[in-house]
Amino acid sequence: MSWFSLSVRRWRRMIQFLSLFCLCLFLVVSCASRPQTNTPTGSANTATGDGRITVGTTAKPRTLDPADAYELASLGLVFNMSDRLYTYEPGSTEIMPQLATALPKVSSDGLTYTIPLRQGVVFHDGNPFNAEAMAFTIKRFIENKGKPSFLLADTVDSVKATGESELSIKLKKPFAAFPSLLAFSGVCPVSPKAYELGAGKFKPETFVGTGPYKLAAYGTDSLRLDAFDKYWGEKPANKGINVQIQTSPVNLFNAFRTGAVDVAYLSLQPDQIRSLEEGAKKGDWQAISAQGSVVSYMVLNRNQKPLDKPEVRQAIASLIDRPLLNQRVLFNQADALYSMIPTTFDVSQPLFKDKYGDASFDKAKQLLTSAGFSKENPAKVQVWYPASSATRSLVAQTLKSLVDQKMDGILQFEVSTVEAATFYKEITKGLYPAALLDWYPDFLDPDNYVQPFLACQKGSVAKGCEDGGSQTQGSFYYNEAVNKLIDQQRKEQNPEARKQIFAQIQTQVTNDVPYVPLWQNKDYVFAQKGVSNVQLDPTQNLVYKPIKK
Repeated sequence: MSWFSLSVRRWRRMIQFLSLFCLCLFLVVSCASRPQTNTPTGSANTATGDGRITVGTTAKPRTLDPADAYELASLGLVFNMSDRLYTYEPGSTEIMPQLATALPKVSSDGLTYTIPLRQGVVFHDGNPFNAEAMAFTIKRFIENKGKPSFLLADTVDSVKATGESELSIKLKKPFAAFPSLLAFSGVCPVSPKAYELGAGKFKPETFVGTGPYKLAAYGTDSLRLDAFDKYWGEKPANKGINVQIQTSPVNLFNAFRTGAVDVAYLSLQPDQIRSLEEGAKKGDWQAISAQGSVVSYMVLNRNQKPLDKPEVRQAIASLIDRPLLNQRVLFNQADALYSMIPTTFDVSQPLFKDKYGDASFDKAKQLLTSAGFSKENPAKVQVWYPASSATRSLVAQTLKSLVDQKMDGILQFEVSTVEAATFYKEITKGLYPAALLDWYPDFLDPDNYVQPFLACQKGSVAKGCEDGGSQTQGSFYYNEAVNKLIDQQRKEQNPEARKQIFAQIQTQVTNDVPYVPLWQNKDYVFAQKGVSNVQLDPTQNLVYKPIKK
């Protein structure tokens, strides 16, 4: 696996997010003929009574091609126009069949997944969905080399139809979380008649899948999705969706307040969210929130002094005051996080709370003193963040203020910032002692909060990680026992046994402190009175199909 390539792709996605959400705390999520490129003419008036739902957003899709979609603005639309082999139980991260009729049958060596497929399904262009079409889709996802292609390219060895309604996928090595990859929005079947295999052969303004909506019109500031009359499953509760792309959070905020859109989603500023929540309490409209899967954390570089001393890293973990950050910076629009694995997953354990607590300044001072630091010889730590993030700027300043006021000069924080593109390029080189970051998961499994942060394929205790996940994240963490545990959980098919392995990993991380978890986001969506069944799925997508008014 190319760790550096994988990391760069992720950072690139995050840079794109940052430009869109520079003033936001976190994300609040989220056809037969070639579509027109003009703006749809569907009315935005919520009182039209035509059975259509108008969704307002600031998230402009870069592409609708599933094989190249890697930003939430694109993936949210693909999600709603498509089906996947597997999806998530409502309000849960548990996998359930969608176009598959059962969970995969896994070979004894953990390498071959045999998947039975639903029959009687057709694409938006009228062609039948079958195992050959699904095999074509997976090959295209890998071979066209789009932004998310590494998700399957690093994992899948081969894919073939072993029957009209049976698919066989062979992996390069065992990976227990593989069904979660198959639930990724971009791994949705597309009509082989409408798409081509080949690097770079994408159709950004087209979508031909099997889902409940067809793409009727694609414009620069709006899209029109019509209900697909031949959809195999439960039909949408509405006649279709008009997506309005607003140019700014202020415009989205005003469009919702004036009733120009039925649903406002992705993305509003924290003060706007707070204002709309107040309006919802008065009965003006509805506020719907859900636990998110994005985590915010501090990375600590063990190759930079004084962070090479575990006591210093543990001291920083002790002084963090999550309730204060949530109140002062986040407007209580987040949940405190005490593990790098969010509470979205039942394997998450709040070990940082148990071991370090919040605002444990006396403990922090004791740890620093035991490591040889004092007022006369303070531990000095630079804390960096990308300049595009107003939230992380406030977090950094708040933490510096805490240290200045509470640590008696034994510890000193120096806050620094740099342009985002430079930040994500340089962090892999080890230039930053400490940094504030967000993590947007590629797929919903605890592995995606562990392996990219802790795994290291080349390194040593003396030098830290020289090539691997922790190097690309900027912590340079190296622990051979953790490497073995990561490999074990990736092979382990038994959920309870896998849970025990994750517990061991979290215990080791809590002791070694290569990262300090800070908060887990909440996702927000707002709906007018009379609009019902508005819900967010665990992958931050607003689910269009059940919405009605």
